[in-house]
Amino acid sequence: MKNKDMSKRFRTRMVMNIFYSAVIACLIEVFLVANVSMITAYLRETRYADSFFLQLLELDTFMMLIYVISGIAIFSVTFLALQEKAMRYISRLSAAVQNISEGDLNTTVEVIGDDEFSAMAVNLNKMVGDIRNLMDKEREAERTKNELITNVAHDLRTPLTSIIGYLELLSGKVEIPPQMQKKYIDIAYAKSKRLEKLIEDLFSFTKMNYGKMTMHVSKVDVVKLLSQLLEEFYPSFVDRNLSYELQSNVPAKVITADGNLLARLFDNLINNAIKYGADGKRVLVKIHAVESTVTISVTNYGYVIPPDELPLIFNKFYRVEQSRSTNTGGTGLGLAIAKNIVDMHGGSIQVTSDLDGTVFAVKLKTNFDVNKENFDTP
Repeated sequence: MKNKDMSKRFRTRMVMNIFYSAVIACLIEVFLVANVSMITAYLRETRYADSFFLQLLELDTFMMLIYVISGIAIFSVTFLALQEKAMRYISRLSAAVQNISEGDLNTTVEVIGDDEFSAMAVNLNKMVGDIRNLMDKEREAERTKNELITNVAHDLRTPLTSIIGYLELLSGKVEIPPQMQKKYIDIAYAKSKRLEKLIEDLFSFTKMNYGKMTMHVSKVDVVKLLSQLLEEFYPSFVDRNLSYELQSNVPAKVITADGNLLARLFDNLINNAIKYGADGKRVLVKIHAVESTVTISVTNYGYVIPPDELPLIFNKFYRVEQSRSTNTGGTGLGLAIAKNIVDMHGGSIQVTSDLDGTVFAVKLKTNFDVNKENFDTP
């Protein structure tokens, strides 16, 4: 509709310019004809009555030709003068397109007026902005890809080097006491499990990130699910000298969701709370259910996340402590996977961190329909 209005206004302006040019040309022609007639009458009454110039003026065909040519010239000059502003603007648009085609994406055109040319300028500026944003995203994707390769190579190489080293010791000619052999085997096994976790996280994140994860929605009791997960983590709580508590405003809460994905989600959040909350000696899991939603929060009272790092916490391969310690440094994908699972369920996840604790709060719908939800998969 807007394009039709612009086209209509363009045609109207062209018609008006033609009209103005024709009127001006007619007025000048009338003035010219009147003055030529006066000049001719004057010459007849003077000594120039027999001059060649007077004879030319009295040739009807010649004068008609002169009038036509002069009329066309006056009309053309007037029309070009009225179109001069538009022509200059078109020239600027053309120059901008040329600059953009040569790779100068900082080119912009000043928007003047409200006509089809200003609309072209707006669209041109928008196109340049979109191209610029697209290129920025491409650069970010390239940077992320390189970062992913670097991180994966590092995370794979570190435990693998340890495994190879201990296996070389075990398979060497030097006699090793049985107690040390068992210790080396246990270390190699732990490193192997770390490799398995990294590979599992990489596959999961890749499948989720490219929308290849199939959801199997069913009825899930989140109170029972979290209770079971906390029991499974009991050895980890004991190992880190942590206590845990589950609080719920309802004895049971059944929602529609993918139970395996929810287990993976809260597994990551609880595991994260154990790793970073050891100094706080306690992990609190709270469930607050209402009719249409349920909110689950996982709180630890250990390391406080700096405010400037909170927006980055769900980025893949991001680690708050910025170290790659085997004690706390996992794959860097756990929270990114957690956010993807929440997004797949059409929910939300938020994090706050201060001296009162670091809280990861997940809000889910009780009646989730994977076929009807309108959200972007990660």
